[in-house]
Amino acid sequence: MTRQPLQTILHVDDDEDIRVIIHMALETVGSFDVHQFATGQDAVEAAVSVNPQMLLLDVMMPDMSGEDVWRAITAQPGLADIPTIFLTAKAEDSFSKLLRDKGALAVITKPVDPMMLSSQIEDIWQKL
Repeated sequence: MTRQPLQTILHVDDDEDIRVIIHMALETVGSFDVHQFATGQDAVEAAVSVNPQMLLLDVMMPDMSGEDVWRAITAQPGLADIPTIFLTAKAEDSFSKLLRDKGALAVITKPVDPMMLSSQIEDIWQKL
């Protein structure tokens, strides 16, 4: 079965530099429609109207953790099964495994390679 092409990604990161890099990597290189938010609360409030096909969440943010954002978004109608990838500076395998065991599709370690990120995400999407 061929999966519907990935188009819309909701990205949350409190670091503006990371948001700029991710935007360039996913919209310019990858041609995705990326909706970005600096706070978890803003992302949660916008999630239903954005209706993303995938979440790309920073793990550690000051207002809400990435896991908290994930739980809040997936608790909303129609978003319960949204595929989620976490971005983190924590490189430990045990931490990545913990997030995957909770249901994350993948964990990508920062810093990301902006030229490779869109193909990484597309590969993950195609394996669903």
